[in-house]
Amino acid sequence: MSRFYKKNNSNSLKNIIFNSFMSKEKKLARLRATLENREGDRIPISDFFWTGFSKNACKLWGNDCDLYRKFDLDYIVINPNMDPVIKDFETVRQAGEDITVKTGFGASITRRADLPMPHFDDFSVKAPEELKDFIIEPARDKRRLYRAGQDQINCLGDQLSGSIPCWSDRVGTYVADFPVFGSVCEGFEYLWRCTGTINALMWMLEDEESFAAFLGRIGDFVVELARVQAEDDRISGMYIWGDVAYVNSMMFSPEIWRMYFKPIVKRIIDVCHDAGLMTIYHGCGNASLIFEDFIETGLDGYNPLEVKAGLDAVKLKEQYGGRLAFVGNIDVRALETNDKNIIAKETLYKLKAGRGGGYIVQSDHSVSSSISPESYEYMVSLVREYGVYPLNLEKIDHQLAALNIL
Repeated sequence: MSRFYKKNNSNSLKNIIFNSFMSKEKKLARLRATLENREGDRIPISDFFWTGFSKNACKLWGNDCDLYRKFDLDYIVINPNMDPVIKDFETVRQAGEDITVKTGFGASITRRADLPMPHFDDFSVKAPEELKDFIIEPARDKRRLYRAGQDQINCLGDQLSGSIPCWSDRVGTYVADFPVFGSVCEGFEYLWRCTGTINALMWMLEDEESFAAFLGRIGDFVVELARVQAEDDRISGMYIWGDVAYVNSMMFSPEIWRMYFKPIVKRIIDVCHDAGLMTIYHGCGNASLIFEDFIETGLDGYNPLEVKAGLDAVKLKEQYGGRLAFVGNIDVRALETNDKNIIAKETLYKLKAGRGGGYIVQSDHSVSSSISPESYEYMVSLVREYGVYPLNLEKIDHQLAALNIL
């Protein structure tokens, strides 16, 4: 091999590294502008993908297809091990492809081959007085970030996964090319995973003392786990997971949320902002009754804004614009039609929420196996074409009018 080739190859490598760095810096600037309710160069886009969608994409584009790189998305979320007890799953029973496992949350969960999501069968805590003995290993246990293996949130969704690389290695895979968000559960999300939803709702009324003491332990744990991730300078933001609403409204009154759970959310956000991290809260259903509370906590963005829960990012921007950014709201049901006209109508209309910044394109939950890879790629192409700042709203409206004639 000649000296010239070696030198040229070295320069090419430097160019690749430099271009990758510049691409990430553009994405960071784009995200920060958006979450500060300012216009960047264009509307950002990212998503969460079901395993079935990923497999279909690999069949189409090759086994090494990485969806975040394929679509050149603007950020990725990497979850640490949040299980109270750090251990691999125990198999309780198995029949063919159906399997029940027990996780580090003490939950027995069944994955059936004919159902898209797992079923929570049982929980180890049966009564509120048992909460005091429930083990939560320290947030600073190094295994949370540096141990490969299984954990409930990463490995038990639409598919049961085997051992996965540790959080730190997964961050390392993407950090050169993408802003990486860490993640943590807020109080109620962590609580129900330990006790089950019904017990969590009942025990806050039946045994307030035991409930409050356990929630205090949870609060300290999740805040510290957020701080541990925030200390890693590779992290640019934090996702806060917290389902506290159904389709129609809250699971409990806003007053209960403000009493028990809002203080934990506020503490997490304060830790993140002190470290210079962006914050996005992921809550399914319609929690609009507490959007003003989220604004008070200093939250930057809210996700996923489910359309079937009556949420509309364009209208929400009119009400909260400049005070809270919105992330998501692309109706998965529209994407699942795999009809370009329907997808275009949905995407173009939602892009209008990006006027003035404050909107990130994303599905209104996650990209299901029923969505063809080509359909998602088409949605991304629309965002790239019509989501450039300054937005050409006249062009968007003209295209929407043409689509409505079809």
